[in-house]
Amino acid sequence: MRISTLCTTLFVAGSLLVSAGCAEHDDGRAPAAKPRPVKAVAGCAKGWTDPADLAPGRAPARCVKGAPAPRPLAKKRRLVLATGTLAAEYVAPLEVAVEKGEFKKEGLDVRLKVLPTPDALPLLAKGDIDAQWAAPEAAVMNGIRGGFDIKWVAGNFSPDPASKSGLWARLKNGETASSVSMKGRRMGTMIGKGSVVTYAMEKALQQHGGGLNSIGFQQLGSADVLTALQNGGVDSAWLLDPVWRKVDGNAKYTFLGGQPLGEPLGGLLFGPNLLAKDPDAGVAFLRAYIRTVNTYFAGDYKADKGFTASLAKLLKTDEPVLTSTPSLRMDWEIRKGTTDRLQKAYRDAGVSQGDPIPEDKVVDRDLYGEAVGHRP
Repeated sequence: MRISTLCTTLFVAGSLLVSAGCAEHDDGRAPAAKPRPVKAVAGCAKGWTDPADLAPGRAPARCVKGAPAPRPLAKKRRLVLATGTLAAEYVAPLEVAVEKGEFKKEGLDVRLKVLPTPDALPLLAKGDIDAQWAAPEAAVMNGIRGGFDIKWVAGNFSPDPASKSGLWARLKNGETASSVSMKGRRMGTMIGKGSVVTYAMEKALQQHGGGLNSIGFQQLGSADVLTALQNGGVDSAWLLDPVWRKVDGNAKYTFLGGQPLGEPLGGLLFGPNLLAKDPDAGVAFLRAYIRTVNTYFAGDYKADKGFTASLAKLLKTDEPVLTSTPSLRMDWEIRKGTTDRLQKAYRDAGVSQGDPIPEDKVVDRDLYGEAVGHRP
């Protein structure tokens, strides 16, 4: 087999331009690995759910507390994981895993490095970092289409049904919450059209007479989105936790919808280091992550005041701010068809071109399946 060489790939997602090296093989892809043996894992009888179950009320997979048990690697391994922030609640399982020594139990020395997705993505593809806590955004899809050996290997969370993080609109004269028309509205958002939230946004718009091509977008800083909605600079906005609490209960505004319940839209991306070179370390990483979810985030973790206090300190936020929104439903699984739905939204938004990438070229459920002892 010919030794891999480096090539340069350029891809555009909206206004995002990334230039990076990627591995090129005779067929353009790394050769398929043989199936890995999977052993039953104690305490994880309910550690896998059917990916095709898209019911909003689906209970996320769970193992018992402390499971799956650690299986330390024969040789210690240092891994670098990039994340766009360390202050967001959805990153908490990784930070807790580091703090509680869950990665160390697996023989892993995991370093969390703050890097924006555009900066981290080419490093992941080249193997300069090992993993990324992000999402299959348009830039990721375009990178995979261009030859990047990257896959989405685990989910992160879905919202609690009581959450109102998502699309909010100011009511016009004569409108009620059930009669809002989004056609022609101007939306304020700090998230571009190439983000996974485009999929959630499109679903909410379609329920209220609009679409991605029938509204105007105004990209704003995180501190400006709410202000623009309140002072009339925009008449709708995508408000995240805990910002939406500022308008909740105000008769001038209405919540139109957010991220689909029970469907994670982000999580862990692995590059060639953990997909092909050292999948044992990849499974060990996922084992520690999953064990952390089962031990500390299995249910309404904010009901534990002691844990909430320590979590607020870890996230460097005020405890009242953290407890002002419901607990996230941490979920390491990936639903069937999510990447198909995301790609449709990207095409509708005009930030992705070309044929859709099949799910098996983007998603790998085998590693977290192995971690919980699921046999395909």
